[in-house]
Amino acid sequence: MTNIRFATVADVAQILAFIRELADYEREPDAVLATEAMLEAALFGPRPAAEAIIAESGDGAPLGFALFFQNFSTWTGLPGMYLEDLYVTPAGRGAGVGKALLRHLAGIAVDRGYGRFEWSVLDWNQPAIDFYSAMGAVGMEEWTVQRVSGEALARLAGR
Repeated sequence: MTNIRFATVADVAQILAFIRELADYEREPDAVLATEAMLEAALFGPRPAAEAIIAESGDGAPLGFALFFQNFSTWTGLPGMYLEDLYVTPAGRGAGVGKALLRHLAGIAVDRGYGRFEWSVLDWNQPAIDFYSAMGAVGMEEWTVQRVSGEALARLAGR
């Protein structure tokens, strides 16, 4: 049985470990710049930027997590949920942990009156794409993600 709960400050080290495992899986092991202090401030500071849920086995062993935040759709006039990361440990894969995390998140979105629940997936990650499709997700093929970061962000800001 999988138990899902909201993360607490005590989970920050485990969340960072999950993020690093996810980065390894996504072939970007050196891309994680986050620290425990940064995550603690972002998740549990005076103005939280995101929330996280933790999946655990019946004996409390961590099996995965999801980190999400509220966004907003001007077209629907409603807030939505953006799933930044979902990760399930190798031990939890194939046991319904990913499905349980997604269902839990969908329940949060419905309970909060959100109009959308969305996320991005790497185009080479066919197992994830297939899994999400089986859960009812629809790829937004006509949309592409645009990003400005680092020095380009500073330049855009005129700094």
